[in-house]
Amino acid sequence: MQDEVEQGAPDSTPDSPSPAPNRKLRKFRWARWTTIERDLRREKGPLLAGVDEVGRGPIAGPVVACAVIMPADTRAIAGVDDSKRLTHDQRVRLASKIRERAVAFALGAASVREIDRINIYQASVLAMQRALSRLKVTPDYVVIDGRSMRTLPTPHTAIVHGDARCFSIACASILAKVTRDLLMTRLSKHYPHYIWEHNAGYTTREHVAGLTSYGITPHHRKSFCRISDLLLELQHQTELEDLEQRVLDDVGVPDEEDLDDEMIAAVDLDLDDLSQRLEPEL
Repeated sequence: MQDEVEQGAPDSTPDSPSPAPNRKLRKFRWARWTTIERDLRREKGPLLAGVDEVGRGPIAGPVVACAVIMPADTRAIAGVDDSKRLTHDQRVRLASKIRERAVAFALGAASVREIDRINIYQASVLAMQRALSRLKVTPDYVVIDGRSMRTLPTPHTAIVHGDARCFSIACASILAKVTRDLLMTRLSKHYPHYIWEHNAGYTTREHVAGLTSYGITPHHRKSFCRISDLLLELQHQTELEDLEQRVLDDVGVPDEEDLDDEMIAAVDLDLDDLSQRLEPEL
């Protein structure tokens, strides 16, 4: 495992960069993609997998990771960026392009029960492991966003702010974000009081209002402080423990294993449908 990478220089240029208000800003945007990936490909091999996860901060829903191998000999897709900097529609459009160009990509998740049992950090590592294990092409090496995960068995380089500096990681962040948002939207149909289709499980005023009025669901993370405090306040612990024995995950996220093929196929169909609806706006 290598040390975290802290420095970088320009590497690739987007296909058709969007207009910028001045030359200085354009130079900054192009300079995001550093030489890190190019150097690692020379040292380790051309099949470099970028890995990122989403869903560490929410108080509800699984943590989802994506591993993606992009071709080494193609230019960056215009518009790709850290998923947090993009709008929903931008992410959906880009997700379709990424999936078309990728050599391989795969998703992995860790359920709410796993998060509560092993903590969010270890659950994030687990989701990444599952995404990597699902890849149909074995990567030569792996790059992940953030700091090195010592419990991740796969040799990797961790890159601080990697989703804004490495093209492969940015692609993974977009696919993971779009997938998790779709999962939370599905869940919201069964639990409409928490507005998950808009807040994706994060703490918003509407989400908290739903918690106060209706209590927590099996998809809320009881190990998180806000939920723990609410449990004590509402005294629902015993009722919820009984409920958890009877309620299955409504979106099919298994507790002890990765996302199943049917679930990923369904997510792919949703992505295709969203992309087609947005196509006229391109």
